[in-house]
Amino acid sequence: MLTRKQQLLLQFIHERMQAEGVPPSFDEMKDALELKSKSGIHRLITALEERGFIRRLPNRARALEVIKMPEAWGTPEAAVETVSVIQADFGAKRTPVPVADNVTAFPGSEPSYENDNAGFSVPVMGKIAAGVPISAIQDNTHSVTVPPEMISRGEHFALTVEGDSMIEAGILDGDTVIIRQETTARGGEIVVALIDDEEATLKTFHREGSMIALEPANAAYETRRLPSDQVKVQGKLVGLIRQYH
Repeated sequence: MLTRKQQLLLQFIHERMQAEGVPPSFDEMKDALELKSKSGIHRLITALEERGFIRRLPNRARALEVIKMPEAWGTPEAAVETVSVIQADFGAKRTPVPVADNVTAFPGSEPSYENDNAGFSVPVMGKIAAGVPISAIQDNTHSVTVPPEMISRGEHFALTVEGDSMIEAGILDGDTVIIRQETTARGGEIVVALIDDEEATLKTFHREGSMIALEPANAAYETRRLPSDQVKVQGKLVGLIRQYH
């Protein structure tokens, strides 16, 4: 699923190439999307390229090729999920109920303890990018049972990984990551980061002065460095589940 800005840019490039046979310049793209700088366009172009919608042709300026269009092609408002902040309703805080040694659950908000063998049931809230940022679906699609040792105090949710930028950290496409909700992080921790209140991604967090670095674990991807006010930590990685088919 593309974000609204990603689809708007893809549609703009597609229509310009259909009409004139050449892609628009970065300045034209910036003006069309009403962005303040070309760095935002570069980020969107990279996202579209790595997700297989466009291709940059080497050794040619302004050379872009549209490879495919979204299956649900139509107006951006109709085809794209525009809200990507992870804001699942885990319920109000209630009196904690002890469910296991050193583990406390809040009914309606914490993972539920099923039994000694089954572990905890954690809501899966959609997909998270381990490649380029994609929209994080905020609906509870289903639940996954995780071992008790993965769960500590606090609220938890799960996300399905899409992409390969964290493979050197042992996180593969299709894995399910278990996230504890947090709003802060220390350097070197793997987090769900929200960029510009629009896109969520799974990366290693580093603070560099007034900037935040979101580092992949794959040499094929670049570290993103953004002003700290453009990045919000949504949670920290505490566990991973992988299914073998």
